[in-house]
Amino acid sequence: MDRWLRGLGLASLIANVGIVGTGGAVRLTKSGLGCPTWPQCTDDSYTTTPEMGVHGVIEFGNRLLTFVVIAIAIAALAAAVLERPRRRPLVVLGLVTLIGLPMQGVIGGITVLTNLNPWVVGLHFLGSIFVITTAYLFYRRVVDDPIITPPPALLRRLAWVITGVSLAVVVVGVIVTNSGPHSGDGGVKRNHLDPEMISQLHVDLVMLLIGLSIAFWFAARLSGAPARPALILIAVELSQSLIGFVQYFTHLPIILVGLHMIGACLVWIATLHALHATRSPEQMKI
Repeated sequence: MDRWLRGLGLASLIANVGIVGTGGAVRLTKSGLGCPTWPQCTDDSYTTTPEMGVHGVIEFGNRLLTFVVIAIAIAALAAAVLERPRRRPLVVLGLVTLIGLPMQGVIGGITVLTNLNPWVVGLHFLGSIFVITTAYLFYRRVVDDPIITPPPALLRRLAWVITGVSLAVVVVGVIVTNSGPHSGDGGVKRNHLDPEMISQLHVDLVMLLIGLSIAFWFAARLSGAPARPALILIAVELSQSLIGFVQYFTHLPIILVGLHMIGACLVWIATLHALHATRSPEQMKI
């Protein structure tokens, strides 16, 4: 059963990152209104029709993938419930992940019904970040290792600061995207904020995040705590930053923008991994 839980937990995490990528493809190919209504695809059909062309196929395909992700979450929750002895935190995390997915579907429907309102689209992405968080915590709960040496309290506080800044980077990054040209459909309104100003704020936060992550690595080394999570975080941040700079100076090609969206999820997962590495023995019991 433990092997099943590991596999399903990892599958759920990968699937939730993957559907962000397919959702990005919907937006970047201007297929956001490929199905112009919700929950149906058209007023007369729940599925796409030949007349709707490739945009309808892309949008409807992304909707179908939601059911695949939900099926994986159901399987993970069922495995957690059937495990003996049953771990209540694991069941709770599995349940929250499962509940979050149809809620994401509803938010996705609202984005269509509001003609891809940029603020609702941003909320949809942040909803994915929430579900990715619970899916990651589920997986970590399955594969958790006992703490041999508790990390210093100062290191834990720094990890929480990094987590807050990382979340701010994601949120501002969403606002940057919603001020740019990739609206999901031609003629859809943007958030009317200055892209240059918001982009500069985003870059400033990224630089702060990288600086804090490097400090976290040094602090982990000096305290004898595991430094590998910090190195992973720094590597992911630098890779994401490189994609961000290249996409900016090449006028936002859709492939790089899509990679940057997935990269945002990976930065967040790496942040959670670094935070998790600083947990205390008392937190292990929760």
